[in-house]
Amino acid sequence: METMKNTHYNITHVATLEDLAVTALDMFIKSANKAIQTKEAFTVAISGGHTPTRFFELLGGEAQSGKIRWDRIQLFWVDERCVRPDDRASNYRLAAETFLGKVPIPDGNVHRVPADYSDYAKAVSEYADTIRRVFSLAPGQVPAFDLMVLGMGPDGHVGSLFPNSYARFDTEALVSAVYIADGDYSRITLTHPVLCAASKLVILVSGSEKADILRDVMQSELDEVRYPVHSLWPVMDKVTWVVDTEAGKYI
Repeated sequence: METMKNTHYNITHVATLEDLAVTALDMFIKSANKAIQTKEAFTVAISGGHTPTRFFELLGGEAQSGKIRWDRIQLFWVDERCVRPDDRASNYRLAAETFLGKVPIPDGNVHRVPADYSDYAKAVSEYADTIRRVFSLAPGQVPAFDLMVLGMGPDGHVGSLFPNSYARFDTEALVSAVYIADGDYSRITLTHPVLCAASKLVILVSGSEKADILRDVMQSELDEVRYPVHSLWPVMDKVTWVVDTEAGKYI
C-alpha cells in the first residue's frame, strides 16, 4: 500500500478490492476509537453501491472483536434511493444484510433515511430533524460528522449530488430531495455543505470503469456542476481517496 500526498490529494493506493475493504475498515476503526476517546461518541455516515460491500462485510465480522464500541456509534446514511428499506436497491438493506444484523449497535443509534415516504418533502424534513436532534444543533448550524465513507459515481457524483441536479446547488438545507426521471430512482441526500463539514471523508474508488472519471476529476479545471465531487476540493485536506489498481491506473 502506498500513500501519495501533494498539494491537492491524499491518495492511498491498494492492489485489490479486498485490500480496499481492509483499508476502509482500518480507517473506520481508528476514526471510531479516536472520536469515542475524545467525546464518548462516533458519528458516521455511509453510502451504498458495489464498492463498499466487502468493507461492510468486514464490519460485520468485527461484532465480537472488541475493537469497535458499537453502543457509542450513531450511524447515518449519506443518501438513499426512494424505495422501501427491504428493496434490493436500498442502501439501508445493503448495510442490514452485510453488517447491521451482526453487530450490537442499538436500534436507536441507526438512523435510516425515511426514503420510502411518498412525500419526499416529509422524508427530507424528518431526516434533517433527526440529524439536528442527534447532533443537538441550533438553528442554522451544520453537523460535523466524525467520518463519511463515500463512493464516486461514473459521472463524478458523490452522495446523490448528480451533475446539474438542484440538490447540488442547495446550500441552505442539510438534506435535499433529488428528483430523477427516465426510470431511475429519485433520492434523498445530504447536501454538500454537510459533506464538507465532516471531520474526515474517505472516498472509495474501485474498478476499471472508474479509471477515466477518476483521472478526469483530478486533472480537469474545477467544475462543480459537471463534476459534483469538485465541491469537496475546498476541504481536500480532510479527504482520503482509497483507490485500487484498476481504478487508479491513470493517476
